[in-house]
Amino acid sequence: MKPFFLSLIFGLSVLSAKPPEMGPSDAKNKIEQIFKAHVSHKRFTPDLMQRTLQNFLAELDPTKTYLTVNEVDKWDNASPELLNQIIQDFERHNFSEFEALHEKMIASIARRNELEKEVAEATLPQDVSPDEFKELTWAVNRLELKQRLLKIKALQLDAAKNLEDDTHEQFFKRLTKRRLNREQEIANKDVKEKYRQTLVYFLKAASSSLDSHTVYFTPSEASQFMIEIDQRLFGIGAQLRDDLNGLTVVRLLDGGPAKQSKSLKIGDRIIAVNNEPIVGWEISDAVGLIRGKEGTPVTLTLLREHEESKQKLDVQIVRREIVLKETRYDVAVEPFGDGVIAHINLYSFYQDPKSSSTSDLKKVIQDLKKEHNDSLQAILLDLRSNPGGHLPQAIGVTGLFINKGVVVSIKDNNGAVQTLRNLDSNKVWDGPLLVLTNRASASAAEIVAQTLQDYGRALIMGDDRTFGKGTYQTFTLDPSNHKVNPKGEFKVTRGMYFTVSGKSPQLVGAKADIEIPGAFTALDVGESFAKFPLESDHISAKFNDDLSDISPFQRRKIKMFYEKDLQERLTTYEPYLDILRKNSSTRIQNNTNYQNFLKAIEKDKASADDIEIFGQNDLQLEESYNVMKDLIMLMRLKVHHTASVTHPAQAGA
Repeated sequence: MKPFFLSLIFGLSVLSAKPPEMGPSDAKNKIEQIFKAHVSHKRFTPDLMQRTLQNFLAELDPTKTYLTVNEVDKWDNASPELLNQIIQDFERHNFSEFEALHEKMIASIARRNELEKEVAEATLPQDVSPDEFKELTWAVNRLELKQRLLKIKALQLDAAKNLEDDTHEQFFKRLTKRRLNREQEIANKDVKEKYRQTLVYFLKAASSSLDSHTVYFTPSEASQFMIEIDQRLFGIGAQLRDDLNGLTVVRLLDGGPAKQSKSLKIGDRIIAVNNEPIVGWEISDAVGLIRGKEGTPVTLTLLREHEESKQKLDVQIVRREIVLKETRYDVAVEPFGDGVIAHINLYSFYQDPKSSSTSDLKKVIQDLKKEHNDSLQAILLDLRSNPGGHLPQAIGVTGLFINKGVVVSIKDNNGAVQTLRNLDSNKVWDGPLLVLTNRASASAAEIVAQTLQDYGRALIMGDDRTFGKGTYQTFTLDPSNHKVNPKGEFKVTRGMYFTVSGKSPQLVGAKADIEIPGAFTALDVGESFAKFPLESDHISAKFNDDLSDISPFQRRKIKMFYEKDLQERLTTYEPYLDILRKNSSTRIQNNTNYQNFLKAIEKDKASADDIEIFGQNDLQLEESYNVMKDLIMLMRLKVHHTASVTHPAQAGA
C-alpha cells in the first residue's frame, strides 16, 4: 500500500490568521537559522532548491486540481541554470520566481471556478475509488482537470448520501466555502499581505525540503503547537485514517475510552461529530472536534459494514485522558514446562514525577520472579508500535537487561558525538530475552531493540525492520514562557542516534533476526517512505569504551567504578538461530489461518488491524511465543547444529 497523502482532497486548509509581518531579509534569516541548526544541510544546493520549488507547488495546489503540467513544468522540472539563478536571487533577498509561481496559481483560480460550474451540471462517473488519488500527477489539460474534479465530486456525493437531508446541503456549502476562503487567501488583494504569504509558503517549502521532520510554524501555528505540548490530551483513544469519504477507524488504543466502551470497531467510518458532518474537513480539524474536555460526551455518527450492507448508527463516548497508566504497559504470562514465559508489552518510553518506564518494568520483573518462585524462564519484550519517548528511559530500560556499557551515541549538527551509558550493573534479568518489533516501532524503541541485539543480549523478532527514525529534533518554541517569535518558529532535525555498534536505525531500521509477519508487514510504513528522508550514517563501534569523550580528570574518576562489570558481546543465541528461523518458517507455512492472514494483508485495503478478523488472535505474538519455547528447549538441550531437529513448539501452530 502506498502512503496516503490525500487528506486534502475534500477540503483545503483554511489559513486562520494573517501571514506574519516579515520581509525578504526576515525570510532569508529564518532559513539560514534552520540551515545552521540542521544536522546535514547547511546551504541551498540545486537539489534542495528543486525540492523547495516542488514543495512550494504542493503548498499552493496540494490536490493538483488548479494547475496543469505545462503551467508548472518550468519549476517542477527546473533547469540547472534556473536553479542556480534562484539560489543567487535568494542570496540577494530576491524571491521573484516564487512570486511568479504564486501569480500562476492565482491565474488558475478563475478556470477552477468555471470548471466547478460545469461539474455541478455534469453526469458524475460511477464506482470511483479513493485509490485513484494516491499518487497524482499534474493534469495535462483543462479536460483532465475537469475529469479529476468530477471524480472528486462523485466521492463527495457518495459520502453525502449517508448524511441527513438537512445536513446534505450544508455539507456541500461548507466544501464550497472552504475552497473560496482559501482562494481568497491565495489571491489576497492586499499586495503586502500577498507577498508575505509568498514568503510563508517559501519558508514552509524550504524547511520541509531538508527532511520530513523539519518544519516552519507561523506564529498562530506555533501558539497552537505549544497548547498541544502544554495541555493533556483528552479524546476517545482511536487512530483514524482519512479515506476521502469519512475517517476510518484503523486502531483502538488499549485502555482508551473507545475500546473500553466497545462502541467503536476497526473499519467503522465516522462521517459526523456531534451531528456536524466532517467529510471534507482536514483530518486535524475533525480530530480537534472529537477531542474535548475530560468527562464530556462526544457523539459520533458512523457507518459500519454489516454483511453486504452498511449500518448507520450514532455512538456516544465519554472523553478521557489518552495517556492512561493502564496503557503504558501490559504484562501476561504463559505456562511452559516447569515455569512461565513473561510477555511485557511496553507502549512508550515515559517519565513523570511519579513513575517511569524503567522503574515500572523493573518492579514488574521483580514481582514476576517473586510471584513465580524463580520459575520465570524467559521474557518477551514487545515493542511493537512503540513510537519512542524519553531518551533517558530508553537507556534505563536497556540497563534492566545488560551490565554497564554504552547504549547510544548522539552526533549533533556540528559533528560532536555525545555518548550515553548505562552506569548500573544491577540488571534485573539475564535470562533468555527476545524483543518483538514491527514497522511502527520507532526512535527510542529502535535504540533499545538494536542495542540489545548489538550486545547479543537479545534477538529481534517480528517485521523485517523497524520504522527507521534515527534522528532527533529541537524546537525554538519555549513552552515555559509562551513567547512566540512574531516572525514564526521552527522545529529542526539536529542530529542522529547511533547504538553501541556504531549503526544508526535511520532510514534502514533495526533488522529482525527472525522475521515473523504481522499486521504492518505489508504496509509502506517507515522513514524510507517519507518525502525527503535523511540518509543513514555510522560511527565507530563503542564496545571497547575508552571514555575518550570525557575530560581526563573526570575519566580517571569514572574508570574506577565503570570498568568493572562492563557488558560483553555475547554469542548466546547464535548456535540456535538457524534452527529457530527454520522452525518458525515451517510453522507459518503450515498454518492455514496464518497463510490466509498473509494474503489479506497483501491487499491494498488491508489495515494495520486486519489481524482482528483472524479468530481474534495475534498471530505474530503467538508465533513469537513459539520461537521462545524453541529457544528455551534448544538452550536446555544445547543443540549446536542445523541438521534434522524436532520442533519443540510445533504444537502451537
